Amino acid sequence: MSSQPEQPQAIGIIGGTGLYELPGFESAQWVTVESAFGEPSDQLLIGEFAGHRLVFLPRHGRGHRIPPTEINYRANIEAMKRVGVTRIVSFSAVGSLREDLEPGTFVLVDQYIDRTFARNKSFFGTGFVAHVSMADPVCATTSATLADAANGAGIKSKPGGTYVVMEGPQFSSRADSELHGSWGADLIGMTNMPEAKLAREAEVCYSTVAMVTDYDCWHDEHEAVSTASVLDVLKENSEHAKSLVTASVPKLASLTEPCESGCHRSLDHAIATAPDHRDPELVKRLSVVAGRVGNQAGW
Repeated sequence: MSSQPEQPQAIGIIGGTGLYELPGFESAQWVTVESAFGEPSDQLLIGEFAGHRLVFLPRHGRGHRIPPTEINYRANIEAMKRVGVTRIVSFSAVGSLREDLEPGTFVLVDQYIDRTFARNKSFFGTGFVAHVSMADPVCATTSATLADAANGAGIKSKPGGTYVVMEGPQFSSRADSELHGSWGADLIGMTNMPEAKLAREAEVCYSTVAMVTDYDCWHDEHEAVSTASVLDVLKENSEHAKSLVTASVPKLASLTEPCESGCHRSLDHAIATAPDHRDPELVKRLSVVAGRVGNQAGW
């Protein structure tokens, strides 16, 4: 196995349309990046911010064209790694399952409950099997840096929280919402799985900034969630997200490599398939995702 030519390191942002209209994002160009796993949601916007290389990907494509289930998460993560992204900050709109997490709050998620069922969740498969640990599914170093930046920027945020990822595209029933709350979960959304799992397999640091837009539909004193109400809060959250990106990029860029949380070594001891039973075509397809361990092992 041989990995791609090394790219300059970059910070990656996955999020909504408003984020790529970031003041100070200089020399930014939309670049088509081919992935071994199909087409990403859109071109990648690559440029410089505060002297640091920044890569942005609109998760649903420009104009919000792709529903959560149909997003090619594998292509998105692999394409970002191809262009040198070592840390991904994922901005995600979510509903709140707790009274104290009101709309407008940003939560630095540290756990997920994956209830999706119609998505490709691994780069690996028959002929090349790997099992990475998801016990601590986000990069603690990246999340702590984001929390510090949010505090400095005066953005209302909470460190830690559990995010239930549902299939969608419909919002929850009241019974769904009450069930998820009874589990002790904090948030409900549709997009961060399998995104977080794939980032871990690709040995890319990953952290979620969950932006609360509504109270889902469990709260008796608030209207049931609707697209119109969500979009209103999204506009305000988008401005705060831009402020967080502005405050956090220099801090994230100053973090030492390799990652203190060990995300860059998540494939160590994860590959289960014996060398003489590996599918050569799948090994080749995984040259970007698993290139580090492949080169070390001499595949």
